[in-house]
Amino acid sequence: MINKERLLRDNRLCKAIIGLSVEELKNLAAEFSACYLIYRKKNRKDHERQMGAGQKGFIPTPLDKLLFILLYLKCYPTYDLQGLPFGLDRTRVCRWVKILLPVLEMTLGRECVLPARQIRSAEEFFRAFPGVKDVFIDGTERPVQKPKNLRRRKKCIRERKDRPLEKGLL
Repeated sequence: MINKERLLRDNRLCKAIIGLSVEELKNLAAEFSACYLIYRKKNRKDHERQMGAGQKGFIPTPLDKLLFILLYLKCYPTYDLQGLPFGLDRTRVCRWVKILLPVLEMTLGRECVLPARQIRSAEEFFRAFPGVKDVFIDGTERPVQKPKNLRRRKKCIRERKDRPLEKGLL
């Protein structure tokens, strides 16, 4: 397991490992903990047991969960490598990533620091990047191997001929 006590004592180490200072991590951890409980209650199906009953998770505290997902997002290691410092198997790491990414997104969205990611029109693009004057779109066709199944092959060719050239930005 990661030595979080050492991580929380050394500001430089904390920034190097997860990209946040100790103070920022503690502030984010409080909000993350609340969002994690909300997420668990919302995504919980009708169970016989109460919240907190049953087998304990392999990542015990909300701070550990936050460190887990922040380390994953900073380094993007393989699941095997991500599981090593936390004592998890790669399948369990995959499950935790799928659980914790929406929780972190909910946390950052609540803090109003989530970046806008989708640009749907040229006007939005030029508003987001006012210094850009010209945009070049790579519209080259790439070769695709034809399916061996005749029905799928005909459908593939028909879709390509019927589809007009896309005039979007991205």
